[in-house]
Amino acid sequence: MLVNFRCEPDMLARLLPPPFRPKLVSGWGMAGICLIRLGGIRPAFLPAFGGLTSENAAHRIAVEWDEDGATREGVFIPRRDTNASLNRLVGGKVFPGIHHAAKFEINETENHFKLEMQSEDGEAFVRVAARVIDGMPGGSVFNSLAEASDFFHGGALGWSARPMHGEFDGLELVCREWRMEPLAVEHVASSLFGNTELFPSGSAKFDSAFLMRGIAHEWQARGRLIVSERTTI
Repeated sequence: MLVNFRCEPDMLARLLPPPFRPKLVSGWGMAGICLIRLGGIRPAFLPAFGGLTSENAAHRIAVEWDEDGATREGVFIPRRDTNASLNRLVGGKVFPGIHHAAKFEINETENHFKLEMQSEDGEAFVRVAARVIDGMPGGSVFNSLAEASDFFHGGALGWSARPMHGEFDGLELVCREWRMEPLAVEHVASSLFGNTELFPSGSAKFDSAFLMRGIAHEWQARGRLIVSERTTI
C-alpha cells in the first residue's frame, strides 16, 4: 500500500541531503509511506518454497538528481520500520537501510484494509483505513490512474543514507508487471506529515493511495551513490 502526501517543495527540500531534490508533479513535491508485506523472503538462488514474511514501512520522498550530465529519478528513504528481527539485524549490512523496530496491527478483507504501525522508539506512526475502488478518487494532483502509475514506477529505485556522510545505498524494486489499484481512504494519520514543525499548516496534504498485490518481484542492489565534485556510482 502506497499512501501519498503532496508537499510544498521547499519543505521537502529541507529533508533531503545532496544531491537529491524533490521531483515535482503539478508544482508539488510527492512523499509518503510505502507499507510493505514481504512474503516468502529468500535469496534469489534458493527455491520458491519457504521463506520469511514480515510487515514493513518505508517513508519515501520522490526525488531527482544529476548524474554524469543526465537527470535521474527515484526515491530517497529517510526511515524504515519493520516487525522482523532479521530485517533489523541485516538492514544496513546485508541489504540497504537501517530498520527500526515497530509493531503492526492489520485487519483486512479482499477489498478493505486497516493498518496501524507504531515504532518502538516512539518516533513514527501511521494509521490508515482504505478500500479498493474502480477509479481515481477526486482531489489528487494526478488526473488518471495511468499518470499516477507512471510517476510512481519512476520511483522503483530507492536510496538510503549510509553512516558515512554523502554515501547512499541503492535498492530497486523489479516487478514482472506493474499494476496499481486506487484506494478510497477513509482515515489517514502520519507522525511525519502531521508534524507542524516540519510541515506548517497546509504545506503537506493527503493526496492519494494505491494498492499493489499479487505481483511477483525482486529487490536488487544497485550499488552505492557517492556525493563528490562529480556524482558517481
